[in-house]
Amino acid sequence: MTNQPYYETMYILRPDIPEEEVESHLTKYSELVTESGAKVLDSQMRGKRRLAYTISKHKEGIYVQLSHNGDGQHVAVLEKAMRLSEDVIRYLTVKQVGPLPTPRAAVTSETAKEEEKKETIEEKESKD
Repeated sequence: MTNQPYYETMYILRPDIPEEEVESHLTKYSELVTESGAKVLDSQMRGKRRLAYTISKHKEGIYVQLSHNGDGQHVAVLEKAMRLSEDVIRYLTVKQVGPLPTPRAAVTSETAKEEEKKETIEEKESKD
């Protein structure tokens, strides 16, 4: 089996948008990739996380990872849509070479909230 090139797009959504809108963005960008003649390999909501630095007055963001493959022409279409969206505060597409990613179970908002609680507890414990 040869290693096929594929693309990973990580984008960060504003933290103040409702969960239904987050789902609509996931669907919207997946459909955009498909309409451009590419194939969506995996789409994962990584949850709300603290940003390393403030972006557009936001200290947190909702991270989403989208893995896709195609001829590369679809990347420009995808990134243009993200650039025009007010809800996307950052995005980055990287070309990967290696075995194709296997789809994993999507992170639900409950799982993300549990992870945030664990991180907060660990931070408090490390300060003591």
